[in-house]
Amino acid sequence: MDVQTTVIDIIDNLFMEDISDMMDEDLFDAGVLDSMGTVELVIELEEKFNIKIPVSDMGRDDWNTGNKIVQGVKDLQNA
Repeated sequence: MDVQTTVIDIIDNLFMEDISDMMDEDLFDAGVLDSMGTVELVIELEEKFNIKIPVSDMGRDDWNTGNKIVQGVKDLQNA
């Protein structure tokens, strides 16, 4: 499974929200993510992709869309 599909699945499983048709939409404004949800998402992403997401990388504007999350995971995998 590719990174995008996996991220979409993780978000769907955690928040019961299919974001596949809203990859550029702000997930906070859409009510999908909040601060607690972000923590849950980080934990899942770190476990699933075997990466470490630095707290400094978790600014709301940095990881607020599906596409930004996917790109962030890819960047950390290639770091």
